[in-house]
Amino acid sequence: MNISRNEQRALHVLALGGCILHERGDGPKITSVMCVTREAMILADFDLTVFNRLRQKRLIESRSGGPYRISRRGRTFVRAQLDNQGA
Repeated sequence: MNISRNEQRALHVLALGGCILHERGDGPKITSVMCVTREAMILADFDLTVFNRLRQKRLIESRSGGPYRISRRGRTFVRAQLDNQGA
């Protein structure tokens, strides 16, 4: 499966414990999303199109209306990256 660089970054943040916060408009459609790391920093290049692609590929999921997190399938597709936090 082809995963873009922005999708891969978002999956990496989610695999490290981050989440995707979403807001709905008047209806059931999601109008805005924000990818937040576990250190409460916001991923800048994450938008609604990246969110929709991750959801269509079933790499992220929401349970009971909570924030979106990485799914089991998403964990298998995330590639290893060097962690910038140091040892």
